[in-house]
Amino acid sequence: MENKSMSSHCRLNDEGLFNLLGGVFEEATGDRVVVTMNADGRHHQPFGLVHGGVYCCIVETAASTGAAIWSVEQGNYGIVGVSNTTDFLRPHRRGLMKAIATPIQRSRIQQLWEVVITRDTDGRELSRGKVRLQNLLDPALVQEERTH
Repeated sequence: MENKSMSSHCRLNDEGLFNLLGGVFEEATGDRVVVTMNADGRHHQPFGLVHGGVYCCIVETAASTGAAIWSVEQGNYGIVGVSNTTDFLRPHRRGLMKAIATPIQRSRIQQLWEVVITRDTDGRELSRGKVRLQNLLDPALVQEERTH
């Protein structure tokens, strides 16, 4: 997926950690994000397994991307992450991982997204995470609300 601008404030980042780790956006909308990453030695912790921080990065990136697209579509300025809780369910060493992010709850102020990471070869779940995000209201709208 090409780096597409969502607004002047919010765009898919082709220079961030996710890209550095080899992550690829397969699909990105305000309702669903699909990303992949091919795990290899650069993703390992000392015991030769994919590092938990890699899973956290995938979860954060997928959830934040979908939440940002949706927030901007609602006329907001963007989003910021509030929490990321990622569980590591099964070890993985090498090969393609696929993550699908979907919203659990969306409101004017916050969003909650779930991300499931699976192993491409057998579809088994490797990790699952939830990310809570704060919608950033347009500064002009925030100022207008204060005066009413």
